Amino acid sequence: MNDNRPPVISLPGFNPRHPIVIAVGALIVSALVGLGLAAAAGADPATVVDALVDGTLGSPFAFGTSLNNAAVLMLVAIGFTIAYRAGLVNVGGEGQLCLGGVAATAVGVSLPESAPVWLGVPLALIAAVLAGAAWASIAAWLRVRRGTSEIITTLLLNFVGLALVVLMVHETWLLRQPVTSSETLPQSETLSSGAHLPLLGIHKSPATIAIAVAAIAAIIVGIILRHSAMGVRLRSVGLSATASARLGAPVGSTMFAGLSAAGGFAGLAGGLIVTTAPFVLADGFTSGFGFSGLVVGLLARGSMTAVAGVSLLFGFLVSGGINLQLEAGVPSSTITVVQSILIILIAGSAWWASTARARPRRTTAQVDPRPTAQEVSA
Repeated sequence: MNDNRPPVISLPGFNPRHPIVIAVGALIVSALVGLGLAAAAGADPATVVDALVDGTLGSPFAFGTSLNNAAVLMLVAIGFTIAYRAGLVNVGGEGQLCLGGVAATAVGVSLPESAPVWLGVPLALIAAVLAGAAWASIAAWLRVRRGTSEIITTLLLNFVGLALVVLMVHETWLLRQPVTSSETLPQSETLSSGAHLPLLGIHKSPATIAIAVAAIAAIIVGIILRHSAMGVRLRSVGLSATASARLGAPVGSTMFAGLSAAGGFAGLAGGLIVTTAPFVLADGFTSGFGFSGLVVGLLARGSMTAVAGVSLLFGFLVSGGINLQLEAGVPSSTITVVQSILIILIAGSAWWASTARARPRRTTAQVDPRPTAQEVSA
């Protein structure tokens, strides 16, 4: 039977389903959509690009702010990846950020002004880690003991955490600064100088050592996940909790540890926010970083290298979006739209790649062109 279909032409070494190819294609499409939205708002592409570059790399201040944003996103994404490796989805980064910020503030305002930085900063950040882990452990306990979906519990705990921040900064008997007039803002007192995160050392830049902390955390977690018994247990439980239990793995404690660790990293991110200028706890201080970090974790797909790269990309986009509105007159929400399109494209491409791998390949029967004995005798 003759097959008249045209031959399929493929480039050597080019795989359209490779994650890097998918990511680059999604970035190009998202950028074109963003430029289209900016054009609809009345801005020309050159002005938009200049505004984005100025808002991210145009000054030491913009560059430092972008690095600080990337550090927070990276830590939340690291925690999400740990829980995801154990088969859990941590949607509670925002609430865990809140608890970490509250705990770090409580320690920071309690320290005397004479406290050294080498003591005050670790104490504040350790308190933030413990608070975030404790908050996530509520959902972890319900998941392990009661079988309650951690997606629902961590999501609902976000709203409780946000409400706790509001309570803390509005009640003088908690963390609100002393009310001296009607113009006193509902926020905490300024943290002691001993709890101020040291700067990274870039000239005229607000960049702190937060980005170094996040990078070190990504390296350590990557090594643990790939080359340790804990990493093997997390992956085993994530692939099949039933099979892991039959093999004697501590499924419950592994899940509990994975989700609690995710909360600890998100809490650390919250602690880094309040120990960075202006060194106060205020309503809305998280700025949605918990949800954005969740997105970074989803896009990274378990790779610590991808977590670092996507965090830097989103961190710079956040800073660039603010400048986009100031210089080009384009709403900063355009960046949110671009991020959403990027997420949809990468998620859809990942589904397309996975279904393509799962689809069985057709095999063509090999026909021997030589005649058989029956055909010769005929």
